[in-house]
Amino acid sequence: MDAKKSELLTEFQINRRLLSRRRWPHWIIYLPGFLVSAALTMFAWSAIEDRAQPVHVAIVRSVPGNETSMDSGALLEATGCVVARRQATLAPKIAGMLRDVLVEEGMHVDAGQVLAHLDDSNALAALNQAKATLEQAQIAEVDERPVFERNKGMVDKGLISRDSYETFKANYDHALTAVIVARTALAVAQQNEDDTVVKAPFSGVVTMKAAQPGEIISPISGGAGFTRTGIATIVDMDSLEVEADVSESLINRVRIGQSCTVTLNAYPDWQIPGHVIAVIPMADRARATVRVRVAIGAKDSRIFPEMDARVAFLPDAESEAESRPQPAGVLVPPEAIITAGNESVVFVVRDGRVERRAVKLGERTAAGQRVLSGLSNGETVAVSSVVNLTDGAKIQIEQ
Repeated sequence: MDAKKSELLTEFQINRRLLSRRRWPHWIIYLPGFLVSAALTMFAWSAIEDRAQPVHVAIVRSVPGNETSMDSGALLEATGCVVARRQATLAPKIAGMLRDVLVEEGMHVDAGQVLAHLDDSNALAALNQAKATLEQAQIAEVDERPVFERNKGMVDKGLISRDSYETFKANYDHALTAVIVARTALAVAQQNEDDTVVKAPFSGVVTMKAAQPGEIISPISGGAGFTRTGIATIVDMDSLEVEADVSESLINRVRIGQSCTVTLNAYPDWQIPGHVIAVIPMADRARATVRVRVAIGAKDSRIFPEMDARVAFLPDAESEAESRPQPAGVLVPPEAIITAGNESVVFVVRDGRVERRAVKLGERTAAGQRVLSGLSNGETVAVSSVVNLTDGAKIQIEQ
């Protein structure tokens, strides 16, 4: 009995010699290095994520329901500039050297008034040659006419043969043809001479003088050198109007014939009456605007092309009937909003960090984006680098 117990105990004993010969896996040897590297990486990422991102901020302000951004009772305002519907940069029909320019900037010109001359020495020589050729052809025709008429009477009486008559007739026909050709050549030469004179196509004011006497002028660009393609630009000041850029989200408030007021930045206290001429049926994708043509109701020498202007579109009976009451909310800069699908979010600044918050948007106006819920008056939102922000990110406010 004791022998069997000894055998059983022997089986459960650990053979320390075999245990010393056992080899450990390689990954156990490198495990401490991997753990250290992972710890360092996590520490580096946490340091990067905790780094403050510079952003600009804006304070949210509340607006009551049915508020408009204008004090004048306008439906909306838009910016634009004064343009001329009728203007032209004048150039001759042919290339040549400019002999003189008879206008200066600011000068009023009438339709048909001569503005400049090209060197016409070659054209004038060709015109004189054409005149001489016509005169020579007319003399030959006069000499051939009595001979033809005399021989025509003789062939009718049978005094000469038909062949002789046909010879005289061919000579006379040739003389008549020469006169017609010479008269046509004279008309071409005269037109070439007339083309050396540049005239105003309509009445207006010279806004730019682009060439000086002695320069080469061409109606088309030569692609190199100093060839001018225009002499002067004239503008019909009676055709001035305003082109305004209206947000496409508000274009439904603008109608053809709608009354409006135009205010020039140069004269902020002068409100000029006007009306909508047309809404251009093409949107600008980059700016999300639609161009609107506005007539200026006053003709005044203080209004110049390319002046900056603001247009206030006034309500009419139709637009007032369609206007919808706007609920109260807050206004934020449009650049603070991030829209992804059906969700709109902002980043609210609090204690040096940002909080991602979903908001419900209202109407966008010239004053800003109306937010109906999700923000309160006086809160601060980030307005720059918002696409790079995450919930809880640390920020640094820039002025």
